[in-house]
Amino acid sequence: MFAWAMSTLPPNVSNAFFLVLKACAGLQVRFCTNETTITRKQLLAELTGFGFDVQESEIFSPIPAVCQILQNRGLRPHLLVANACMPDFADVDQTNPNCVVIADAESNFSYENLNKAFQLLMSLEKPVLFSLGKGKYYKHGTELVLDAGPFMKGLEYACDITAECVMVGDDIVGDVGGAQGAGMRGVQVRTGKYRSKDDSHPTVQADGRVDNLAQAKSKRSNVL
Repeated sequence: MFAWAMSTLPPNVSNAFFLVLKACAGLQVRFCTNETTITRKQLLAELTGFGFDVQESEIFSPIPAVCQILQNRGLRPHLLVANACMPDFADVDQTNPNCVVIADAESNFSYENLNKAFQLLMSLEKPVLFSLGKGKYYKHGTELVLDAGPFMKGLEYACDITAECVMVGDDIVGDVGGAQGAGMRGVQVRTGKYRSKDDSHPTVQADGRVDNLAQAKSKRSNVL
């Protein structure tokens, strides 16, 4: 797998990508990203602008995933996110918040906004904090800038809580073990690389197992 910043995608990479697809006839393709500063529609526009033939439903990003979790669990978020991604939260009830969602909020990471998130978490009997990333920093243009991770850690420390983060993947070592090593829960999905012997893996034990991603969402009380 190769990854590039969207603004610095190498020339003709889409042509090379689709040559690979042509050689693997019938292969289903999905685009996964950790981008949280723009909407999925904006991601679609950028990808098609680079020459990729992709549908919005084929793009998987953190915001639609957390919106599904919020709706399933009846949670109403206080959002500490970038202004440009707000349309993706339009269908989520945000009245009388009972949790906090933090992402790469860019210039919205002000003392005032962080303090509002802190005050809400401290007022809740069972505070819930969702972080859509744990990165320390990234490169924006020619400069290094802080990512969501340092701000998430600040809220965790101040409120004595741990942000919820779950990895769902089919690789018992690379996905589940890697997630657990990074401090997340790891759930194995019984597709792709899954093998029945993974259930008794000698070094990695999944926090849960599901047959598909839809089941991961429906089993939220045990998995998420």
